[in-house]
Amino acid sequence: MSLTCFTDRTTASLPITLITPQDYANWLASQTNTVKEWLNTTQFRLEAGAVRLIPDAKGKLERVICCVLTMQNKWQVGSLPFQLPEGSYYLENVSAEDSEYAIAWGAGAYQFTRYKAPKREPAKLCVNKSILNHVTNMVEAIYLVRDLINTPTDNMGPTEFAVASEAVAKQYRADLTQIVGDALLKQNYVAIHTVGRASDDAPRLIDIRWGKPTDPKVTLVGKGVCFDSGGLDIKPASYMLLMKKDMGGGAHVLGLARMIMQAQLPIRLRVLIPVVENVISGNAYRPGDVIQSRKGLTIEVGNTDCEGRVILADALTEGASEKPDLLIDISTLTGAARVALGTELPAMFSNNDQLAADVIRCGEKVNDPMWRLPLYDLYRDYITSSIADLNNNSVEPYAGAITAALFLKAFVPDDVPWLHFDIMAWNARARPGKPLGAEAMVLRALFSYLKEKVAKVSNS
Repeated sequence: MSLTCFTDRTTASLPITLITPQDYANWLASQTNTVKEWLNTTQFRLEAGAVRLIPDAKGKLERVICCVLTMQNKWQVGSLPFQLPEGSYYLENVSAEDSEYAIAWGAGAYQFTRYKAPKREPAKLCVNKSILNHVTNMVEAIYLVRDLINTPTDNMGPTEFAVASEAVAKQYRADLTQIVGDALLKQNYVAIHTVGRASDDAPRLIDIRWGKPTDPKVTLVGKGVCFDSGGLDIKPASYMLLMKKDMGGGAHVLGLARMIMQAQLPIRLRVLIPVVENVISGNAYRPGDVIQSRKGLTIEVGNTDCEGRVILADALTEGASEKPDLLIDISTLTGAARVALGTELPAMFSNNDQLAADVIRCGEKVNDPMWRLPLYDLYRDYITSSIADLNNNSVEPYAGAITAALFLKAFVPDDVPWLHFDIMAWNARARPGKPLGAEAMVLRALFSYLKEKVAKVSNS
């Protein structure tokens, strides 16, 4: 993957000055009369994201100023790659060692070009060599996640998702195996097979391993529903429009794995992605069916549109079986989480308070936010069944994100530190660094945490 939005510093690069409303008066006082007059004539306003191109005496672009509310609002520069004319720029009043500005720039330079040619190239940002490897690692992983999610299911079904996973594994010399179709039944992944059996593209479990056996063990599990029609409990047409993104959890764990492997973090990594299509045919699973899970717990199907938690049950059981030092799952699991927190703030659940607090802190540090919701045990009654151990659908219309998380918790032992993320994986509106469409969420927070905490264990 090649990024065209970064370059080395050259004499042809133009400076960008970031201005806050608080500092503007002092900055303006030190400028030439020509600059002052130009800003006055063009009616520059101190509003977040406001940009002015300042010409020299010959009318050529000499410098750029951009208003940010605070210098901590680093992602505001994410709008600049397509706001500015093509060319090379550098941030003159920002530390050369500050990678967050560059990551925001790179994220804002993203374009999904598989089916439509780009209108133009993004403006380039000069990046210091000392941070270039980290910046490109973060941005390339973001692009990978966005590309996978943006690609419609006719080109990103279970088979194609497996091919994409193989490409990442091959790049980093990781071991990848697949259990496909009826082999899932033979190896006791009945829940995964049951959800995906109606598709003509066979369900599968992708299993990636990388790293030294002696390093801390981290297992990532991602929901890989390449399309979700809702099954026999079919979704309305308007609800299906974005269901190509229901494999967003799988895309996210693949992106996080890429970050880890590219950075060579001392981690023993395992990635488990159950990949299916939830569609309708004569052998589709039905409301009222009872599924035998890998753990041995039986699951009554209260709703075939609650399929993600069913396939995750088998994958989490397998992931937890090796007693990893940390188990993380990511999924586009519930609309209830979006009702509670909106589309831009991922929901996080955990069985470990210190772990949750540390990950939230790392997210705040790199502007990758999340919000913890409770695993409120009294709501466990909502997913009881009269004929099975669990129901995949709550009997109450409330607390849907919590009941889904409690369903997953039934497949994770209490002694395995666990994080569950219920995410949108999609930008419903364009913001700086976050164009409309697929989005990578919580990955930079998790990478920061893993780099700071888990990888440090191997050096102690």
